[in-house]
Amino acid sequence: MIPPSRAKKNRILEPYALAEAGAAVVICLDEFGPLNLQPQPGGKAWAPRAKPRRIRATYTRPHGVRHLLSAYDLDRDRLYGHVKRRKSRVEFLAFCRYLRSLHPPTTRLHFVLDNFSPHLGEKVRAWAHTNNVKLAYTPSTPPG
Repeated sequence: MIPPSRAKKNRILEPYALAEAGAAVVICLDEFGPLNLQPQPGGKAWAPRAKPRRIRATYTRPHGVRHLLSAYDLDRDRLYGHVKRRKSRVEFLAFCRYLRSLHPPTTRLHFVLDNFSPHLGEKVRAWAHTNNVKLAYTPSTPPG
């Protein structure tokens, strides 16, 4: 019997082996954020000021925050990113549709994802099954 940690590791390494053989394309996805959009007073220079000005942690955010959805395509050695107001399942699936449009429909894509809640769920699995995409989730616990 294969230990659970080894099975999780193999689930992630399998797409990379297929990509090396030219049988599939591996794309690693992740999110970054929230990114604060805060105006910085004093112009565009990085010169030190006479008195350092501190921005409070509770500084108002009149323009809100943004999130970066990013993907690295190992086959093309390209990094893709979309900046969104939210990082929910709707935005995640829209980003996945964009990534799917970059390759022919017959090409098998393998998405390597973490266990963030928008990556999970029936809608994501159904979309992946319909669009020739296999989802590989990184292990949620460190190997033994």
